[in-house]
Amino acid sequence: MILGAWARLRAERRAPPSFVVGGPELLRACAEALRIDCPIVPIADPAEALFAHAAGLPVLAGLDGMLSPGHPDAVGARLALASLQWGTKFALSGVAAGLVTAPVSKGALAAIGWDYPGQTEFLADACGRPYRDAVMMLAGPSLRTVPLTVHVALAEVSGLLSVELITHKARIVAEGLRRDFNVVEPRLAIAALNPHAGEGGQFGDEEARIIAPAIAALQAEGIAAFGPVPGDALFTPRARAGYDAALCMYHDQALIPLKALEFDQGVNVTLGLPIIRTSPDHGTAYDIAGQGVADPGAMAAALVMAGEMAAARAAADG
Repeated sequence: MILGAWARLRAERRAPPSFVVGGPELLRACAEALRIDCPIVPIADPAEALFAHAAGLPVLAGLDGMLSPGHPDAVGARLALASLQWGTKFALSGVAAGLVTAPVSKGALAAIGWDYPGQTEFLADACGRPYRDAVMMLAGPSLRTVPLTVHVALAEVSGLLSVELITHKARIVAEGLRRDFNVVEPRLAIAALNPHAGEGGQFGDEEARIIAPAIAALQAEGIAAFGPVPGDALFTPRARAGYDAALCMYHDQALIPLKALEFDQGVNVTLGLPIIRTSPDHGTAYDIAGQGVADPGAMAAALVMAGEMAAARAAADG
């Protein structure tokens, strides 16, 4: 996926200056096996990446593994973890303008002592921020969505919702849109939880009891939030033209429309951290790994978006 994305962007003359943290021999073997035109240029220091970029894909040497597509193991998990740790350090220190992560096997990482539900939680901890400040936003060319609750059972969602949760994450989203996406006055659509936005309390009272008061509080702060918007009306073409991000009450309410509309261009962005982090909006797809059939579009989009966000943040911060 990394190789395919870089090769596609290079052919389109859109490849941003970048480097991969670790795995030069593994990536070279993968390029040969899949016949991807992606010269691997080992580098000893990130400072060499800018000059090496013209010759091929710069890859930091010193970390490596064996090619075993579709079969996660401890060696690959250690390489993935070390790459994530070093990449995070480079982003925090300013050596890198941002971090683009690839999907990982959480099970393989847990088997070597990984103690986080996912990469987002690790990044929040590494950045010294509480996990609640790391807000997941899924972004594509025509839609941005934010799940306010993420990896929890649907039966737990109502109990987790609160005015404070909605307002806290909405503030982070609004600031992220301003700083990293050049959206001067972000418009936030707030989804309802229940069918027909509760139908006046017939199908639930969360809209009146929690969501509407949160929207009123955001409006009082000057944030252009509106809703609650019924989920079945929130993602039509006309509706999407009226907001910059949709804040959804649960995981699938946010991810289903994004993946339906933008699967091969969707990017997972982490807002609320001091570093820029993007990732493809999909998982590992081990069932097709190593076959050369995976579409690298989402990884390519994640690379491009990280570069655009870095430029926007640099301009915003002066």
